[in-house]
Amino acid sequence: MFSLNDSDRYYFYPHPTDMRKSFYALSGIVKNAMGRDVQSGDVFIFVNRSLTSMKILHLEYGGLVIYNMKLEKGCLRLPDFDMDSDKVEVESSWSDLMLMVQGIDPGKVNRAPRWVSEGKRASRKCSENREIKS
Repeated sequence: MFSLNDSDRYYFYPHPTDMRKSFYALSGIVKNAMGRDVQSGDVFIFVNRSLTSMKILHLEYGGLVIYNMKLEKGCLRLPDFDMDSDKVEVESSWSDLMLMVQGIDPGKVNRAPRWVSEGKRASRKCSENREIKS
């Protein structure tokens, strides 16, 4: 059963991963390289060098699950992040994952403004050039 949703935390491993790796090897990357606990219930996303395969590691009720996506043609579009950084993980989101799976370039998506928490409230410009007070 596919049980990922927007309430999960998503972590993208920004280095090419050998897609022959399975549960134990991917769990080792999560623990040793990313410094996370695979049993936390978080979602971990891995892609290969040519961006034609993606594996998602997730702990569900009853055990670990790997979702595997292999493209017939084209390549995955990754969320924006600093490729030159030494980071071993990039926090991602459900919407970023859905864009990757659907083949939509996240850099070209225009997102409409939505609710912003109290700490980040400020006046923003709407696409119609009207100022919106939050």
